[in-house]
Amino acid sequence: MKQVIAIIRMNMVNRTKEALVEAGFAAFTVRKVLGRGKGQVDFRVLHGAESGHSEAIAHLKDDGPMLIPKRMMNIVVPTDAVAKVVETIIKANQTGKPGDGKIFVLPVSEAIRIRTGEVGEKALAE
Repeated sequence: MKQVIAIIRMNMVNRTKEALVEAGFAAFTVRKVLGRGKGQVDFRVLHGAESGHSEAIAHLKDDGPMLIPKRMMNIVVPTDAVAKVVETIIKANQTGKPGDGKIFVLPVSEAIRIRTGEVGEKALAE
């Protein structure tokens, strides 16, 4: 079993949800998160500050790099389903622009369905 963690844009959650359900992966968790990648300064903010926009100026006054609101999706699937899940997430989120997100795949040593006590991949089955 593997856990697929995807950090995606806020506005892509519904598209990603629909794509995953259509691909047969209806069980997942989504959380609000803040973060940033390695990307350079957002020059739109700098230009906005130069133009006197108060929101842009406020962003520049913040201590440290600006954190961007994102969504983190967690999906636990059988190992043989990882490639399909990753492909589905990429297709739903890829714009070709910085900020499209990241996907991480981690091993899961055990899963237990609380209601029935089923373990392993049986706990993941519908």
